[in-house]
Amino acid sequence: MPTFKHVFGPVMSRRLGRSLGINNIPYKTCTYSCIYCQLGRTRNLSIERRAFYSPEEVVSEVSEFINNVDEKVDYVTFVPDGEPLLDIRIGQEIAEIKKSVSKPIAVLTNASLLFREDVRKDLLDADLVSVKIDALTEDTWKKVNRPHPGLKLADILKGIKEFAGMFKGKLVTETMLVNEFNTSPEELKLIVDFIRDLEPWRAYIAIPVRPPAEVYAKPPPPERLVEAYTLFADKLGEDHVELLNLPEPPELSVYGNPEVWLLNLVSVHPLRLSHAVRVLEKVVDDPEGLIRKLIDKHEISVVTFADEKFIVRRFS
Repeated sequence: MPTFKHVFGPVMSRRLGRSLGINNIPYKTCTYSCIYCQLGRTRNLSIERRAFYSPEEVVSEVSEFINNVDEKVDYVTFVPDGEPLLDIRIGQEIAEIKKSVSKPIAVLTNASLLFREDVRKDLLDADLVSVKIDALTEDTWKKVNRPHPGLKLADILKGIKEFAGMFKGKLVTETMLVNEFNTSPEELKLIVDFIRDLEPWRAYIAIPVRPPAEVYAKPPPPERLVEAYTLFADKLGEDHVELLNLPEPPELSVYGNPEVWLLNLVSVHPLRLSHAVRVLEKVVDDPEGLIRKLIDKHEISVVTFADEKFIVRRFS
């Protein structure tokens, strides 16, 4: 069974079904350092697009998985442990993957680089693009997303609108609600009015459900979440709004080396400890022992959030 460097999953996603992830960015290289990020604080805050990995290597791994691993895949998804559009070769990778496999391609982006024409063009061949819209006011944006100082919110919002007007695939939005940051009625109204003008296929409302970068990044109380959902549904139509308020279901299968598989997965998708044990026990005799070994090697940590234990990747 092959072991993959850039491909992980498939992970069950309420948005995409069984999603085969592509990690096309070095660890924690991002344009934002969001307070709620499940992967911790950004280590390399950058807005410089660069070539990180060989497109041939990325495409080859996707093709090998789809053609040789007996796993159902609904979407091939660029969802790295950083901002995928920092990869200057992502347009080439999307085009080559579409030639090699007959699966739709999704890109999950924080949208911060959509003010650039070359970035917008790179995404045109994707089948689904998810853009993040957490704030419409400068102060809230800086507090929640903690952007690179070279970014301007007005430019980003203009870029999102331009992209929405030219993209022929499914455009979806995601708004992460963080209690006492972007949950006021005034902020929510600005957000939903902006999203309405984009005419997205679907608008997702999310809350922190895994350990965040900052302990003060808390989910809003249920009544505020209901208020937000009602506002979005009233403005956008109930069929176009969905809550993402639970961790994804753990429909996972282990392939290749179980240690490498687990490390690749938790690098981008922190996993509940109980679910990791349940999945690993199908292929190893002592899943707890494997997890303890990786903890002792300082490869992973176990952290508690909302009364549940999660496995997260450690990088020294």
